[in-house]
Amino acid sequence: MALYSDKVMDHFRNPRNVGVIEDADGIGEVGNAKCGDIMKIYLKIDNDIITDVKFETFGCGSAIASSSMATELIKGKPVAEALQLTNKAVAEALDGLPAHKLHCSVLAEEAIKSALKDYYDKNDIEYDHTLFPDCGSCDHGCDV
Repeated sequence: MALYSDKVMDHFRNPRNVGVIEDADGIGEVGNAKCGDIMKIYLKIDNDIITDVKFETFGCGSAIASSSMATELIKGKPVAEALQLTNKAVAEALDGLPAHKLHCSVLAEEAIKSALKDYYDKNDIEYDHTLFPDCGSCDHGCDV
């Protein structure tokens, strides 16, 4: 069995939605000092729909693939649906990640939630603070 699925390799070699949105409605950046992955997500939101999403990721192939897939999964979706995106859904959409790379899908989920929180804060929109756990350290199994 190959270490990475065909989907992981495709999203690594041909990442979707790479770039910056200059007038983004929400920006989220998360990083993991232990493994060196840094993800930045930019959102454009119109009438509560994510109309555009871009990312910049510094990290391994799994981090790039996870960022790419996560953006594909939320593009065109309502904000409430994007908030429900889990790292498990990202990993499943990629046909799996090696156990020691699952933290990359966690970072993708956290980057999206960080961008959505930024959107809510910029627009003074009330939200449930428990939806946005503060991830200031690597407590999600990153052991690389």
